[in-house]
Amino acid sequence: MGITPARRLRLAADPVAAGSRGVRRVNVWSQDWIVPDWPAPARIKACVTTRLGGVSQAPFDTFNLGDHVGDDPLAVARNRQVLADALGCRPAWMSQIHSSIAVEADPERVLEADACWTARDGIACAVLTADCLPVLFCDRDGTRVAAAHAGWRGLAGGILEATMDALAVPADQLLVWLGPAIGPAAFEVGPEVREAFVAQHPEAADAFVPGANAGRLLGDLYALARIRLAARGVAAVYGGGLCTFSEARFYSYRRAPRTGRLASLVWIDPSDGR
Repeated sequence: MGITPARRLRLAADPVAAGSRGVRRVNVWSQDWIVPDWPAPARIKACVTTRLGGVSQAPFDTFNLGDHVGDDPLAVARNRQVLADALGCRPAWMSQIHSSIAVEADPERVLEADACWTARDGIACAVLTADCLPVLFCDRDGTRVAAAHAGWRGLAGGILEATMDALAVPADQLLVWLGPAIGPAAFEVGPEVREAFVAQHPEAADAFVPGANAGRLLGDLYALARIRLAARGVAAVYGGGLCTFSEARFYSYRRAPRTGRLASLVWIDPSDGR
C-alpha cells in the first residue's frame, strides 16, 4: 500500500530531539513516534505512536492501530505489522473495557483487560488510547514491564493499583511513565467524577477546577494518576503534559468521536543482555 518496510527501531539510540516533557522523538521512515525519557534500564524499550505514517483513510488517517473503531481491517492489520516490524517485538493487544483487570500479556490471544504485564523478552505490553491515559511501568532491574489503559473510570476503579499487584514488584523498585492523554485544559467532567476520586483520596480535590460551563469541572488525569501512585509508594513517575486534544498529531475522541487509536508499548529487548 505504498509504505516502505520499516527498519527495526533502535529506540535507545536515535532521539531526534530531547523534549522538556519527558519525551524524545524518533523518525523511522515515515513514522514519527515518541520515546519516553525516563531512567529505565537499557534493555527496556518503550514508545508511543502518532497518527502519522500509516495506510488508514480519513477519518482514521493514517496510522490507526485500533481494530474496534470502524476502520478497514486490512489497513489496521498493515499498520500493526509495520509497528511490529519496526520495533522487533510482538505486541500483546487487549480488548479494553475500562476495568481494573490486569493480566499477563499474551500475543497469541486478545484478552479483556485494561492492563497487561510480562517478564518475557520480546513481548510488548500495549494499550490503545485516544484521550485516556496510557501508563507504562518497569522495574529497576529490567525484568518486568507493564502497560495500563487509564481513563477516569479505570483510574477511579484501581487499574494502576491492579497493575502494581500483578507486577509484584516493590513500589520503590518501580519506574512509571505517563503518556499522552487529554490535558487539564480540555478534560471537562461532571461533579460525579470529582466525587469518585475524592472519596478515595481527599487530596484529589486539587486535581479539579471549575470549567467554563456551569456545573462542570476540568480534571487533570496526570495529577490523579500521580496521587494514586504516590499513595502506593511510587515516587519515580515521569512524563505527563502531552495533550491529545490540543495536538493534531494525536487521535482524540473528544475532538472527533470517529477516530483512530494510538498505541503505547513497553517491552524487554532480547538483544540487550543482562
